[in-house]
Amino acid sequence: MATTTASVSEVCAAAKRASRELATLDTQTKNAALEAIAVALEERIGEILEANALDLEAGRESGLSSALLDRLALDEKRIRAIAGGVRAIVALPDPVGEVVEGFRRPNGLEIRKVRVPLGVIAVVYEARPNVTIDAAALCLKSGNAVVLRGSSSAAHSNAILAAITAEAVSGAGVPDGAVGLVHGGGREELRELATQTAQIDLIIPRGGEGLKAVLVEHATVPVIYAASGNCHVYVDSAADLKQARAIVVNAKVQRPGVCNAAETLLVHRDVAGVLLPGLARELVDAGVELRGDERARELSGSVEMVGANAADWDTEYLALTLAVGVVDSLEQAIDHIAEHGTGHSEAIVTCDRAAARRFQLAVDAACVYVNASTRFTDGGEFGMGAEIGNSTQKLHARGPIGLRELCACKYLVEGDGHVRS
Repeated sequence: MATTTASVSEVCAAAKRASRELATLDTQTKNAALEAIAVALEERIGEILEANALDLEAGRESGLSSALLDRLALDEKRIRAIAGGVRAIVALPDPVGEVVEGFRRPNGLEIRKVRVPLGVIAVVYEARPNVTIDAAALCLKSGNAVVLRGSSSAAHSNAILAAITAEAVSGAGVPDGAVGLVHGGGREELRELATQTAQIDLIIPRGGEGLKAVLVEHATVPVIYAASGNCHVYVDSAADLKQARAIVVNAKVQRPGVCNAAETLLVHRDVAGVLLPGLARELVDAGVELRGDERARELSGSVEMVGANAADWDTEYLALTLAVGVVDSLEQAIDHIAEHGTGHSEAIVTCDRAAARRFQLAVDAACVYVNASTRFTDGGEFGMGAEIGNSTQKLHARGPIGLRELCACKYLVEGDGHVRS
């Protein structure tokens, strides 16, 4: 059902038809469908790995970076973790029908504001086959049909995962068309998908600035941008330097090819001379290329650090590269983040509660951390089971996009023969 050669408009129309029935499904049916997905993933690990191996081989031949290959790669542990993420969504409360607020007017009208599905959600993503499952599970649990459009680099992986999902939920009472996959056609297909205003209620893209640019230019469907993450860690003058060292290394090295990895380190001048030599050495030993301003290079001792240029402060490397700068004050760090950040995730390391509070209030980002790695910006880490992306916008959804963010609201009004005078 999800892997046919149907056109974009046909896939979207089928999703629209399915969305009407999906919106009325009870929680038990939706949860049973998600459990069926998890079981099917575990039973068909071999098929998934075979498909993923084809994508990895093609990726290596085309020169994909090691970080992008890591994002693309699946193994048995990752597949079981994806299945575990689906089960985590099963365990979450169903947002559909949740009463946001309720009140009675003086004239006796009973008014309730409740959560309802958005309808049909299109998810466009690059080189992350796990998103196929995360997006489908979150959309189905929140009563939405989903149209998936992955990248060509993960074509085989996405096709088998979408097929497994569609087959599993069809047998559990979910209407046909609820999970659809479109593929092929390149940018032309993407433009067609982005203009399906009669069929799609929302598009959520997960990818780079090129993907965003296409949608900004062509989309007539509403878009929530799960945008790039030029994330910063600022080490304050009052920081615990042992904590700082661990946080910076984790934020950069633990998984550099993802949007919540740190791309810039800012260090207060009062602690730079103590912190940078050892920290820089640890980062370089972990394979990180450092690009520093003049003071950072001077204070890093014998550690090799190339000079940073203007573009480095605005670059989401998605690789083992880190820009390093020394600042004179907390305010200068905040100003730097305001100029170069993308509103994704920003962190301060400090033992000064006033400095931490100032950073929290002044930094304009979806997620602001005190004494913690930016790598925690993730739906699973936030207790959402999974996420479709991390929104850097300020309307409707911001930060990890989970079940509640995939819902709208409507008012249910009950009267007793009321008429307005």
